[in-house]
Amino acid sequence: MTTSLIQKITNTTSGIASTILRIPVGLILMAHGAQKLFGAFGGYGLEGTGQWMASIGLEPGYLMALLAGSAEFFGGLALVIGLLVRPASAVIAFTMLMAIFSVHISNGLFMANNGYEYALTLLIVAVSLVFSGAGSFSVDKAISAKN
Repeated sequence: MTTSLIQKITNTTSGIASTILRIPVGLILMAHGAQKLFGAFGGYGLEGTGQWMASIGLEPGYLMALLAGSAEFFGGLALVIGLLVRPASAVIAFTMLMAIFSVHISNGLFMANNGYEYALTLLIVAVSLVFSGAGSFSVDKAISAKN
């Protein structure tokens, strides 16, 4: 039963396309998560991000910052190395939905107005990876082949 579950999670129907898609998107997500978690790349870290999240009604702010930052950073890391890409992508997709509807939707589509186009793009990539899996060059592919 466990082997069957691992097989389902790590199975991939995609070749190189998913690999090409997931690595740069994973790196971008890691950078965004690092801003929230560690204050890297001009970010505000957990304290600052938590205060901002609380100010827009996402309470408790510190926990929400930790969850969002972790989803982005560790989900992005999973995409980069191609490990557990389907569940990581599902978490990323949920995180992007939250970002769209709690922060960006009222600003319209375009990023110039802090709109939702970027988060929507990441959501679509994540949903695509939930369906396709990690691709041919991934840890998931190696695990799936062994089971």
